[in-house]
Amino acid sequence: PCGPPQVSAPTSDSAPFFSSDSEAEGPEDQGTATANQQPDEESPSGVSRGRALVIVFVLCYINLLNYMDRFTVAGVLPDIEHYFGINDTESGLLQTVFICSYMFLAPVFGYLGDRYNRKYIMSGGITFWSLVTLASSYTPKEHFWALLLTRGLVGVGEASYSTIAPTIIADLYVKGKRTNMLSIFYFAIPVGSGLGYIVGSQVSSRAKDWHWALRVTPGLGLIAVLLLLFVVKEPKRGAVEARPENHLHQTSWVADLRDLSKNCSFMLSTFGFTAVAFVTGSLALWAPTFLFRAAVFNGERAPCMEAHCESSDSLIFGAITCITGVLGVASGVQVSRQLRKKTARADPLVCAAGLLLCAPFLYLAIMFAQASTVATYVFIFFGETFLSMNWAIVADILLYVVVPTRRSTAEALQIVVSHLLGDAGSPYLIGVISDSLRKNDSFLWQFRSLQYSMLLCAFVAVVGGAFFLATAVYIERDRERAENYAPTDEPIVVPKSGRSTRVPVSSVLI
Repeated sequence: PCGPPQVSAPTSDSAPFFSSDSEAEGPEDQGTATANQQPDEESPSGVSRGRALVIVFVLCYINLLNYMDRFTVAGVLPDIEHYFGINDTESGLLQTVFICSYMFLAPVFGYLGDRYNRKYIMSGGITFWSLVTLASSYTPKEHFWALLLTRGLVGVGEASYSTIAPTIIADLYVKGKRTNMLSIFYFAIPVGSGLGYIVGSQVSSRAKDWHWALRVTPGLGLIAVLLLLFVVKEPKRGAVEARPENHLHQTSWVADLRDLSKNCSFMLSTFGFTAVAFVTGSLALWAPTFLFRAAVFNGERAPCMEAHCESSDSLIFGAITCITGVLGVASGVQVSRQLRKKTARADPLVCAAGLLLCAPFLYLAIMFAQASTVATYVFIFFGETFLSMNWAIVADILLYVVVPTRRSTAEALQIVVSHLLGDAGSPYLIGVISDSLRKNDSFLWQFRSLQYSMLLCAFVAVVGGAFFLATAVYIERDRERAENYAPTDEPIVVPKSGRSTRVPVSSVLI
């Protein structure tokens, strides 16, 4: 049940890993003293303005790489199915095992991220993820289980990054600057996802071997680790919000969870984002394969009779994902920014509109696949654009309704819920429904069974829109409570018109 937040007895903050040397960007409203600061002078968060900007771009690069790796498998899924001789149910497991490990480890890294040096945690996770991804590219044909295992282990590294990175941006910027930097950070999700399809399909096509598609991101991951270690500085938690981290005492993990469970805006927006994750996860894995099967059924593509399958559908879908992601994130932020001048409930209303407008376009895209390939791509374009409007906004909602010392935990909880009920099971569920509906192995029923099963995405999008409409009822009250949460004598300054800095994700896509 939704209710007022409870404050537990404060405990002392834990010491950071190794050291806590930091530099950072200052708040926008710190009075004339801050206004007169020199550009390179350290702000309360301990990071110079120039260094803060570099840090954001490093985090964006890693986020792009993160999602690029996540969807490389989807870009070559027809090749993988042909190589291992697996059905739709087993194909769906590739995404499900990854999301499950990512989801269950998110609370662990959320706990650590609220208490210890974040850049060292991320560096270790990305190193592990890169090595496992490289190992997965050597899976032999007789051991599909090994590919499942390595894809599951990839989630370990990604959980260490996705849970923590947005909190660093939150500790560097406030208000409008925070909104802009979050938008840049979230641009990396659709662009990285699209690049995953494009790079995966094109590398596989050139090498005539899908294994090479999985060998691109590990090398780029090594660069990411070096940038984290030598460029990124650890900012002080909550300092830019006029609450130095030594004044923001940690409460117990149980107390954090109890408070978050009673935060209506956080919980309802999390359920709304669960619908986004469900739809995104389903489309991410199955859309290129669905388009390929439609083309085979229509006689526009040759079936997978050779060692390599036609990859043009993954290339086109990847390009659409890149473009619609940028358009969706940018338009969502701009529409929300303009609407906030009229109502404080703008953020959840824009999220609701995005999902409710996405649903009919997804339905039309799925139903028109047999009749017109061009119409299908047009409907996918509009559907993905509206779906992408949610990414940065949901992250902002979390950040301004949750106090700084609970943001990593809140992010982890949102990841668990949205993935557990969303994209952890949706790719597998779509595969199971497809196999159950298939009457035979003809090209007609390979296409038709997957078409019928994917209609579930349109229904889930409508349900998600309803959750965001419910979020709008509580958003003003919960933001005010976050602003007035004061275990010490100083109030937390959380901008009403600005955006907070926590990420969900999906996640996932995604």
